[in-house]
Amino acid sequence: MSSKQAVTVIGLGPMGQAMVTAFLDKGHPVTVWNRTASRADDLVARGAVLAESVEDALRANELVVLSLTDYDAMYAVLEPAADALSGRVFVNLSSDTPDKTRAGAQWIAERGGTHISGGVTVPPSGIGDPESSTFYSGARAEFDRHKATLEALTSADFRGEDPGLAALEYQIGMAMFWTSMLGYWQAVALANANGLKASDILANAQSTVESLPGFLAFYAERIDAGNHEGDVDRLAMGLASVEHVLHTIADAGVDTALQAAVVDIFRRGVEGGHAADSFSSLVELLKRK
Repeated sequence: MSSKQAVTVIGLGPMGQAMVTAFLDKGHPVTVWNRTASRADDLVARGAVLAESVEDALRANELVVLSLTDYDAMYAVLEPAADALSGRVFVNLSSDTPDKTRAGAQWIAERGGTHISGGVTVPPSGIGDPESSTFYSGARAEFDRHKATLEALTSADFRGEDPGLAALEYQIGMAMFWTSMLGYWQAVALANANGLKASDILANAQSTVESLPGFLAFYAERIDAGNHEGDVDRLAMGLASVEHVLHTIADAGVDTALQAAVVDIFRRGVEGGHAADSFSSLVELLKRK
């Protein structure tokens, strides 16, 4: 019998399957459940145990990892087996908003379970890599007790007792990731319109991305100090620059929706009286609905 902690994993999409594989690779006994049972076939062949019902999966182990689409999916899966939630520690690695995460944690607590929120920062291919990271928040004592097991998946970065913190950190990263990747797709579309391939602009794209950490560090200190003085940059100059980008995209016959939204934000900042202020003054505009 394995000396490693046993774990139940509910949800066997690509991420859930990667998590089960990582647990098995590290010697953890794993019980699994999924609506479509056939998704467990390869995992069962590797040693996982397929539970016949959600209730059986919950009763099999104290530690339960949820890998579902969102918290609505959690309710749909767990509510019919609510009697089996008591005494279980749920590590919910499903994505959702901080507020829905807090409500989900309360729902689990009201049924006698303990909830730990998680935000996985890598795709399924990064699961099992100690260089990958997951944000966690919630019940600190239970997190500490199960940290070694969770580190079979990725490194574990505990952010605080508030259940919503892990979700917040995750969504902050996603807000940057999706808009950054859209910017890259826009660049590729512009390149293609001018006879260049993605590989032709790869070095340029990588160099641009590699320059960002310096900008992030520089502006973070100034923003926290409330300093938006235009001593190193001015919003009016930034508006001129993003308009040039928009015109280049339009001249190439490429979709302008993304860059038009960027120009709109810059223009609103200038029209709001911040033409001579730093580009970072747009943070204040974005804080308001």
